[in-house]
Amino acid sequence: MKIAILVEGATEVAFKEKLREFLQKRLEQKMPKLKFIPQDGCIPKEGKLKRVVENLLDNDGCDAVIALTDVYTGKNDFKDAADAKAKMKTWVGNNPKFYPHTALHDFEAWLLPYWTTIQTLAKHNRSAPSGSPETVNHQKPPAYWIKDIFEVGQRKKSYNKPIDGKAILEKNDLAIAIQACPELKAFVNRIISLCDEDKVIP
Repeated sequence: MKIAILVEGATEVAFKEKLREFLQKRLEQKMPKLKFIPQDGCIPKEGKLKRVVENLLDNDGCDAVIALTDVYTGKNDFKDAADAKAKMKTWVGNNPKFYPHTALHDFEAWLLPYWTTIQTLAKHNRSAPSGSPETVNHQKPPAYWIKDIFEVGQRKKSYNKPIDGKAILEKNDLAIAIQACPELKAFVNRIISLCDEDKVIP
């Protein structure tokens, strides 16, 4: 099983090793070959996305293509997660091997469950945003919360997604974020279900 995952550039660096490690333990012999494909900041739109997906399926030997976009892109592309998935599905057309997924509202929502690690790295005790991680919204997306604590902390350096995102995940169990974040769980379960339905996370 070969699965292509279209991601925004920096997300791939921060996330892919932790995801592979989690899936390997769960899927063991049925672990797929995951091909992360960074998209230079954001997932392509309309006809371009359709071409990318069809090329991966028809010419690159992929069995499935997953697109993972932030809902908050900074451009008001999507109203919410459902809108983002519906638009990607429409752009690609009726292709049963294409699966649109989202980070709500951005990738950093999946880091918020590890706030004590974020405090340690930022060297500041600012408290976490209230509510579940994926309800932190467009007015102040999760990335801004993390950026803020890094900039006010004694570390005196802004948040860097590839370096700091990876460091936050490295020290923690991905299962914690999966249980706290329904969109992350849906994305991880999509990969698992393509390989072994029996191993899907309840």
